[in-house]
Amino acid sequence: MTDHVAGAESDPVGSRLPAQEPSAAALESAPDLGPATDAGSDPPGARSPILDALPVAPAEPADGRGPAPGPAVGQAPDGSALPEFEPGEATAVRPSATAAPPTTAAAWLARALRAAGLRYAFTVPGESFLPLLDALDEVGIAVVATRHEAGAGFMAEAYGQLTGRPAAVIVTRAVGAANLGIALHTALADSTPLLAIAGQVERRFLGREAFQEADLVGSVGALAKWAAEPATAAELPALVDEGLRRATAGRPGPVLLSIPEDVFTEPLDAPLPERSPTPAPSARPDPVLVRSILQLLACAERPVILAGGGVLRARCSTDLVRLAELLRVPIVAAWRRGDVVPNDHPLYLGMAGHGAPPTVLERLRSADALLVLGCRLNEVTTYGYEIPAPGTRWAHVDVEPRGGRVGLRPPDLALAADARAFLRAALTRLANGVLDAAVADARAARNAADRAAFEAASVVEAGDWAGPGVHPGRVVATLRRLLPEAAILTTDAGNFAGWAARGFRFRRPGTFLGPTSGAMGYAVPAAVAAALIHRDRPVVALVGDGGMAMTMAELETAVRERVRPIVVVFDNERYGMIRMHQDAGRSRGIATDLGPVDFAAVGRALGGRGVRIETDDAVGPALRDALAADRPTVLHLVVDRRWVSVNDHPFATR
Repeated sequence: MTDHVAGAESDPVGSRLPAQEPSAAALESAPDLGPATDAGSDPPGARSPILDALPVAPAEPADGRGPAPGPAVGQAPDGSALPEFEPGEATAVRPSATAAPPTTAAAWLARALRAAGLRYAFTVPGESFLPLLDALDEVGIAVVATRHEAGAGFMAEAYGQLTGRPAAVIVTRAVGAANLGIALHTALADSTPLLAIAGQVERRFLGREAFQEADLVGSVGALAKWAAEPATAAELPALVDEGLRRATAGRPGPVLLSIPEDVFTEPLDAPLPERSPTPAPSARPDPVLVRSILQLLACAERPVILAGGGVLRARCSTDLVRLAELLRVPIVAAWRRGDVVPNDHPLYLGMAGHGAPPTVLERLRSADALLVLGCRLNEVTTYGYEIPAPGTRWAHVDVEPRGGRVGLRPPDLALAADARAFLRAALTRLANGVLDAAVADARAARNAADRAAFEAASVVEAGDWAGPGVHPGRVVATLRRLLPEAAILTTDAGNFAGWAARGFRFRRPGTFLGPTSGAMGYAVPAAVAAALIHRDRPVVALVGDGGMAMTMAELETAVRERVRPIVVVFDNERYGMIRMHQDAGRSRGIATDLGPVDFAAVGRALGGRGVRIETDDAVGPALRDALAADRPTVLHLVVDRRWVSVNDHPFATR
């Protein structure tokens, strides 16, 4: 058996930064949050802005799992409770495996994956794993044939983001595994559970430069969280169990199993793993650290919560809104996690990173206290690692908190916990407290001013544009107006995404899929996967002409699978973001201009619908028709090259 583990950053069993105890100075200066049952004694004489008064959360039940369900303080504008993810068909209760024992490793593997809760396998079929395809079909796992391994991997990645459970992606040898690499990198960046299975050459040919042979564990496997290759069928059960554990435990991520072709047909009779692909609930967070983090937020003048994908994975957006409301602390979403809370909530101040209005960076810079919750602090979210700012005290709550490294000082407080466990503990801790009236009023006034500034800076549809082509901001405004709140939006890499990042408003968690890897070609396959999971909900992919050409063949997959995503193509016949960098650096525009492609005709040729749109007035009717259609639709938008980005366009202030 050979295996590979990614660097310590992504290995949940490697050495980790332990939850940091607060310093004596921090505890001495921290005001009292009220009586604690197990958090130790508070320093005498300290006064907290949180006063014993109104009960704002139910008491913690005896089982210690956090507050019992009750009326949520965080509510949608209509007064209803904020919705969390809808599980969809993919989260059905896993069946018990009681069939007759399998006779081959392929049959055993199929039954093991089914018993573990996997429901989909995405693949470009190859001769190295044909017995597995038959076995998957026999146990009822849906096998979806795609047009490219990158498309298969992106579909599995999107499935994992939406459901919190891994899907399988199956590829063949070096050629298929190499094509899968971009999706493995994306799943690692997005902390998405994913199980990749690569058929390897027969064992007797290993090391002999066999047809399509490569060291898959050491090469493509380096893009995964963990990778291994069994030498015999007898090693397979332990590796499958370990792979599923690694994919879902701690910080989730992709794992790769490289299985030699002849192992699939080797006899194997072994018990099935008991593991569920959904990790066990997080242990109760350290109450001392929970109290210290709450004090950090309560005592600050300009606190902010920076919330990321960990909140979405833990399905606790409502709890986050409750905490923000109780402490009057605004929320900024991490890059491409804009659906972490409803965007129409008055405490939401925008999504950080590319396309964000300037008010987002300004507010993060001015924060004197920052809670980073379920966020990895990647380069884009932190504006080139500028956040947390030098003068900002910050706490990191994450299943694997970041430690100090080059360019990032250690957090003042670090708590190893998932977002739900922390938020439930924090709400329980605040059960008998309320902010001092003066503090609450001052924060409310500042938050209202910040929200007004964000709204003013995030208008994208301004300007009297008469063509040629469409106004990208007005397209986003039309999407915002016509799409129902349950609609799912996927996006690709490129400057076109800036208009949606700034101007679209997500109203429910779990309605946005965007790769933090910056991978082109993601949006269309992700939309196909989202439509497979939620067949009753509109799914819209936003993509540039460059990214569209990379994976547009997956529209045929959508047609074949009878799903109907809408693909909105922003076409300026250019790799626009790269050309922007060329122009900014006074470089010549080499290799960034592209030729024309009739994407509407491509949509029709692949079995869907296609509409070419050259004016703003045509966008709304075409979108309504697409929402009512029984097939995928391509809306091919003509975009003038003067619309460089959301910050550089014909109506931008110079």
